Amino acid sequence: MFSKKNVQYEALSLPDRFDFSEQEMLSRTKAFLDNMQKRHSVRQFDTKPVVEEVIQNAIKAAGSAPSGANHQPWHFVAISNPEMKKKIRLAAEEEEKAFYAGGGGDEWLKALEPIGTDESKPHLEDAPWLIVIFSQRFGIYDDGSKFKNYYVPESVGIATGMLITALHQAGLSMLTHTPNPMRFLNGLCDRPDHEKPTMILTVGHPSTDAVVPAVAKLKKPFSEIATVFN
Repeated sequence: MFSKKNVQYEALSLPDRFDFSEQEMLSRTKAFLDNMQKRHSVRQFDTKPVVEEVIQNAIKAAGSAPSGANHQPWHFVAISNPEMKKKIRLAAEEEEKAFYAGGGGDEWLKALEPIGTDESKPHLEDAPWLIVIFSQRFGIYDDGSKFKNYYVPESVGIATGMLITALHQAGLSMLTHTPNPMRFLNGLCDRPDHEKPTMILTVGHPSTDAVVPAVAKLKKPFSEIATVFN
C-alpha cells in the first residue's frame, strides 16, 4: 500500500548490472527462444499437485513488471481450493453456453472453429491451480484516499506475460481463459468493485492425453511481426 508521505522522487544507483559479451547475449536469447517455443496452451490437465511456493514465486516475478507510474495496478488470486474451482467452472460455463449459442457472433465463433473449443471447461477443475488476474482502475493510499492508475491494460498485460513466462520456466502448462462477462469473479474471489477481472489462467501439468490444435503451431514469420530499421 502506498503512503502519501513517500510519494517523492529519490535517485538510487542502479542495483543490478549485466555485461554479457555479444556471444553470450546471442546464446542466452537463443536458449530463451528455444524454450519459449516449447510453450503450448493445453486444455487437458493432470490433477497432479503443484506446490504453492512455485505459484507464489511466479506471481512475485509478475509483480516485478514495469507499470504506469509504478502503480502496479494488478491483483492475482491463486486458487487451489476444489470448491472454489468448481464454482468458477460452473459460473464460467454458464457464460460460455450463451456465447457458443450465438452470443459471440458468427465471425468470432467461426474464428474459434480451428481451435476446437466449446462451452465445456473441465480444466477449470482438473488443473491444480487457477490464477485470476484483476486490473485496478485506481489505488488506495494508506489513509484510505484514492489515486488514479495509468496505462492499466498495458501494465496488466505485461505482468500477465511475465507470469506466463515464469510458469513456463517452471515446466508448467497454462490456458488463458476469458469468459465474457467475467464480473462473477469479483464475488467468488472477494475482490472489490473497482477491480476488473481480465483473465483466468489455468495452471498445472498437461495430462498424458493432452493435445493442441494444429493451427496453434502456425506462427507468423519474423517478417510479419517485426520491422527493423538499421
